[in-house]
Amino acid sequence: MHHINPVINKKNGKQRRGRGFSPEELGKAGLPLVEAKRLEIPVDKRRKTVHDWNVEVVKAYVQKEKVKVKPKEKPQPKKKAKK
Repeated sequence: MHHINPVINKKNGKQRRGRGFSPEELGKAGLPLVEAKRLEIPVDKRRKTVHDWNVEVVKAYVQKEKVKVKPKEKPQPKKKAKK
């Protein structure tokens, strides 16, 4: 699994890698928190900001992962042996 990190602004104006995407960024990308956890996308619940470049990163990552991920097939129930 590839690691995906957001880019955030520091107080001095420079940028650095963030701890996780804000819930608002995931919402703008159309990704529920449950789906983000399934795709192992880091979420930082303390962040409130929404950066457009992070929304685009999430959208691109989800598109790439949806091509890879196939839905799991449910296993067939085992038949009981007759005596």
